[in-house]
Amino acid sequence: MAYWLFKTEPDAFSIDDLVQRPNQTEPWDGVRNYQARNFLCDSIKVGDLVFIYHSSCKTVGIAGVAEVVKGGYPDVSQFNPESNYYDIKATTDKPRWYCVDVKHVESFNRVLPLCEIKAMPNITEIPLVTKGGRLSVMPVTENEWQQLYAAAK
Repeated sequence: MAYWLFKTEPDAFSIDDLVQRPNQTEPWDGVRNYQARNFLCDSIKVGDLVFIYHSSCKTVGIAGVAEVVKGGYPDVSQFNPESNYYDIKATTDKPRWYCVDVKHVESFNRVLPLCEIKAMPNITEIPLVTKGGRLSVMPVTENEWQQLYAAAK
């Protein structure tokens, strides 16, 4: 099992939205960064755990946990001209973008704020706190996961 952090803007899709979905499950689509796409396509597997991280909002931070329940597959939004995520260069034979399905596991009683995460002495390597760490999908080490999870509880 591996650990990940997925960023989302809660005005577009929040952990509460995930809870409201059928079976509390949703495709994690709309990712349009090649490195993040590679993680979704090649590295993220069924059973991996994911921190859901709210960004671009009043309280930025980790809101809860989801589990990957379906591994990487082509993101269908890339083929839909009506979608904000449409990609004219993508074809069903040569998809450019991938997604995974996640299922809600737990919502935290409070969002673990980024300022607290940055203040944690052993959380220095996660891309979230390093310069240029703007990926919407990023790996988290097991040690980082345990520390962040404990701080969120």
